Amino acid sequence: TATTYKLAKMNLAIRGIAANLGDVPADTFGRDQHPDLKADYIMANPPFNQKDWRAENELVDDSRWQGYEVPSQSNANYAWILNMASKLSANGVAGFVLSNGALSGGGTDYKIRKKLIENKLVEAIIILPSSMFYTTDISVSIWIINKNKKERTVTLNDAIKNYRDREEEILFMDLRQIGIPFEKKFVQFSEENISNITSTFHNWQQKDTYYENVPEFCQSASIEDVRLKDYSLVPSKYVEFVNRDENVDFDKKMKSLQIEFKDLLSSEVQSKNDLLNVFKELGYEIEL
Repeated sequence: TATTYKLAKMNLAIRGIAANLGDVPADTFGRDQHPDLKADYIMANPPFNQKDWRAENELVDDSRWQGYEVPSQSNANYAWILNMASKLSANGVAGFVLSNGALSGGGTDYKIRKKLIENKLVEAIIILPSSMFYTTDISVSIWIINKNKKERTVTLNDAIKNYRDREEEILFMDLRQIGIPFEKKFVQFSEENISNITSTFHNWQQKDTYYENVPEFCQSASIEDVRLKDYSLVPSKYVEFVNRDENVDFDKKMKSLQIEFKDLLSSEVQSKNDLLNVFKELGYEIEL
């Protein structure tokens, strides 16, 4: 809306951030204000599961979907993904938040997701804890898509990074058990959490750093693994989980429960007798 457009401009100006929001407030899909944009970095939090974002015969030949299926009219999740992918430079990277349903949907979403994976665009999928957002208490996921996962050396802020070839891999991270309480009913990441998450991701990307798969936290999966899972991007299908029941000594556990229940039953008998004696002393004996 015009109001949101003005507020965004004001917000950026207050913070001294130069930005091009387009000439007019407009719908991203119907009236793209940045048709020729090629960005090195994109961050976004698009609306989740947006319905009726286009008419049935509208935008079917849009260049942003070139090489892919036309995104479903009933859900704009993959329209947002393709919109961002189309605006990345040759070495561009995008990070965005989407509902978890986009990780495994069928139909047109499945066909687009399959092509994104086979085109080696998907770099990482990170599932977040629930209750991290003010507007929803559901768990959501971060997608990282990268136009260039090939081996290369990059100098960034005077630091040299030697990236290894990750074209045949995707990193999955499950962060649902991580975080600290915030404002009683919310969850946020601590500085230590953030450091661990980011270092894990960067170590996985680079050649000269140490990375290892960690149960219930992260797993590097091959594209072949993803094919075998029918192109699902749900992290729990790849991240190893520990079956804590396997290490339980059943006999030892049952003997412990046996003693515990014996004590409970003995206490119950004693309490029952004490209660009967009280009623008897009051002249109201209870006969069982």
